[in-house]
Amino acid sequence: MADDSEVQRLAEAAFRDSDNSVIMAFRVSKSRGKWGVSGGRRSSLASKQRVLALTSNNSINSKNLRVNLQVLKVSSRGLQPAKVYKLKHLSKIEAVQNDNTGCTFVLGFDNLTSQSVAPAQWTMRSLDDRNRFLTCIMKLSKENLGRLPKIIGMDVVEMALWAQANAKAHPPRGPADVEDIEIVDDPTEGIVTVEKDLFLKVEEEDMQALLDTYVMGIDEAEAFSERLKRELLALEAANVHAILESEPLVEEVLHQLSIAASSVDDLDEWLRMFNVKLRHMREDIQSIEVRNNKLDMQEKNNSALVHELNELLDRLKIPDEYVSSLTVGSFDEARMPQTVEACEWLSQSLHALEPPYLDGCYLNMRAVKDKRAELFKLKTTFVKRASEFLRNYFTSLVDFMVNDKSYFSQRGQLKRPDHADLRFKCRTYARLLQHLKNLDKSSLIPLRKAYCHSLNLLLRREAREFGNELRASTKVTRNPNSSGAWMDGSTGGQSSGGPDTSTVSDAYAKMLRIFIPLLVDESTFFASFMCFDVLPLVPPGPTDRRMSEDKDDDQENASGVSSKSSERDSAEFEALNQSLRELLDGTQARRFLCCSGMGI
Repeated sequence: MADDSEVQRLAEAAFRDSDNSVIMAFRVSKSRGKWGVSGGRRSSLASKQRVLALTSNNSINSKNLRVNLQVLKVSSRGLQPAKVYKLKHLSKIEAVQNDNTGCTFVLGFDNLTSQSVAPAQWTMRSLDDRNRFLTCIMKLSKENLGRLPKIIGMDVVEMALWAQANAKAHPPRGPADVEDIEIVDDPTEGIVTVEKDLFLKVEEEDMQALLDTYVMGIDEAEAFSERLKRELLALEAANVHAILESEPLVEEVLHQLSIAASSVDDLDEWLRMFNVKLRHMREDIQSIEVRNNKLDMQEKNNSALVHELNELLDRLKIPDEYVSSLTVGSFDEARMPQTVEACEWLSQSLHALEPPYLDGCYLNMRAVKDKRAELFKLKTTFVKRASEFLRNYFTSLVDFMVNDKSYFSQRGQLKRPDHADLRFKCRTYARLLQHLKNLDKSSLIPLRKAYCHSLNLLLRREAREFGNELRASTKVTRNPNSSGAWMDGSTGGQSSGGPDTSTVSDAYAKMLRIFIPLLVDESTFFASFMCFDVLPLVPPGPTDRRMSEDKDDDQENASGVSSKSSERDSAEFEALNQSLRELLDGTQARRFLCCSGMGI
């Protein structure tokens, strides 16, 4: 790019067809925010070459001329305007701290609304260009706007000295009056305030003339000394005369000072009084804050207590529909889902009022005790009603089957016993029995006895009817020549003669094939239906039994869990065996009686 005169000429050529005239123009480098970074180093592509020009649409000597800051970019056709800023919106000039040369600064305008884009940084070629540009801006701002922009991070005294030194060399671009430059001295911004210039031009000329008056007498030291003494005495006399003449003024000043001192004393007394009041007020405020803190803590505690009590009340609340299902509701099959749901709620409510589900601090509360007693009463009522219903239900089912002859064998019709319908009807109340066990395990004992007694009657009746019909349909043929020998227990072969027992054996085997699986199925169903906590009643094979014994031995040797489980389940097995004896009592004797009636 060309030198300064060439830049000035190119800038003037750029505004030749407009109303703007160029005051001054400078070559600068423009960068946005921070330097561009490429590979950890500054990139030269982060800065662009531009020209800053100050233009006005009026003569420089006129008032209220409108000054603009023009940003020009270099193109093939010369300098072209790229952006324009109005000088009246310039609010601050801030030096960039990262630039040690001091040639980089930022211009802040108060009309820029976009704060997301970093402001442009302008870098001058030298401090002289920077000072010349900034002093021109300050002078134009002072003369035309009546104010100065804030200067941040720059030594204004150094700038003023530079302007004074270069005022004669550049009269059109002289600096603004240093006494008019406003620099804020703030710890956060590092700014200095300068209100007076070091020397005015008039004062400098007076000093120079004064020194010139004494040039001729410097060589005569004694004469010069005497002359200075006389002038000193004259000045002292003038000072004494001025003091004497100003005595009334001094007395008036002293009088006003005494009045001010009395006012200060009164003010001091008032301040002491206000200090006492403020101290009492401060103590009152502290006490109020303490009470407020206590009230806040009390409010939080009360809120937490109310929350806990509400949760406890939710646990203690008994829905009316559950009470109706447990106390007066029927046990019909259609109402079983509501009854089972009420049983689940009752079980959960009883568990919720026991540790560890309920905190121990609530156990001794009267409301908890009353609610627990109410739940136990509700449980007792329900268990009693359900047990009575199931006993009657088992009896009614068996009585219906016993009275209906179509379930048994009849003359000329041998019928296999079928309990599928009985088991299907019993399974309807399987979950009810499970809940009865959870609520009161002892309530199952009379129910098991009632079920065994009722089903035993049915089994015995089925075995008797089946045996009678089987006996009637089976005939035993005898050999009349060998009856005595058979009765004597002869061990001869078949050629020796005897009764033909093949048909009897077939009948006996048929009865066993029918009733043994029936009894096993009934025993398995009974153990599952009546909620016995035992393994399924399936006899293991020899290999399975051996493997199970080996596995049980290994587990028992490893941890001893099997022995504990056996001890825990022994009582349950004993109860199951006792119930099965009651269930199957008489059926074995009935089979033998039926077979003996066949003549065996």
